[in-house]
Amino acid sequence: MPASGHNRSMEQLFAQAQALAALLVARRQTVAVAESSTGGLISAALLSVPGASAYYLGGAVVYTPRARHRLLDLKREDVRGLKSASEPYAALLAETVRHRFSATWGVAETGASGPTGNPYGDAAGHSCLAVAGPSARARTLETGRSDRSRNMLDFAAAALTLLREQIEAD
Repeated sequence: MPASGHNRSMEQLFAQAQALAALLVARRQTVAVAESSTGGLISAALLSVPGASAYYLGGAVVYTPRARHRLLDLKREDVRGLKSASEPYAALLAETVRHRFSATWGVAETGASGPTGNPYGDAAGHSCLAVAGPSARARTLETGRSDRSRNMLDFAAAALTLLREQIEAD
């Protein structure tokens, strides 16, 4: 895909975050992020809005078990029995990052951006997203594509959409 296609998608992601930021500011709510296969795009989008410090408390790219332990203080026994790219795992990350930052909302994403699947048997284009807060929800997204950067953008957009839905439902 040409670079311009990706730039346009980044602009759309930033516009989506701008609308979400206005909602968070209006409600005086905060957010913290734990993301994996989006590589920081969820945080980048939220931070692209001027005044982000009013609602964005922090985030981490939790790409490996070591990162999960070091950044979220989740130990092997905390995740025993949970498959990494699953809704229960994403929900645990969302709740953990929410509590660690004392945020209104925690957002998490974990999956396989591509071009191949992950070691857990998920195909490229598989992502599990979760939001924890006054209400909680998890969702699985299957893009059916192996395009890594496109999947990363789609996963980030889906996470922001899920957060917005939960805020508006609250």
